[in-house]
Amino acid sequence: MPIADSVTLGQGVVIHHRDLVNLYGCTIGDDTKVGAFVEIQKGSVIGARCKVSSHTFVCEGVTIEDEVFIGHGVMFINDRHPRATADGQLQTESDWQVVPTRVCRGASIGSGAAILCGVTVGAGALVGAGAVVTKDVAPGATVAGVPARVLARAGGASSE
Repeated sequence: MPIADSVTLGQGVVIHHRDLVNLYGCTIGDDTKVGAFVEIQKGSVIGARCKVSSHTFVCEGVTIEDEVFIGHGVMFINDRHPRATADGQLQTESDWQVVPTRVCRGASIGSGAAILCGVTVGAGALVGAGAVVTKDVAPGATVAGVPARVLARAGGASSE
């Protein structure tokens, strides 16, 4: 699994096992750490001082701002209606459109979370382990569950 020539790495980027990642066409900011068995696809942007833990998949169209924590095995999705074929033929890139996703500064995504396309995880938000995020998460909010629901709002106020 390679680090392609098309990858832009900032200063001080640490890739713990360079032979156990698949990075191509992406940008990774200064002082970010990337674990083993991570794939980061073309057009993705990872900010500065982030941590992307092992077994994570960051697909095309995902922007992760500075100082974000991504736990182990986090999956991002960029297609609202995935299909293998169109009119009986295998789909190509021209058969679908990337739906962008954003994780804002200082957010944390727990291990095993799935982040559906088209959502924004707000600054400083916390997504619990195993959550399935289907809609925007407000800045500073804590969400968990399937689908993810608000447990606390910015400032620690409970939603219950």
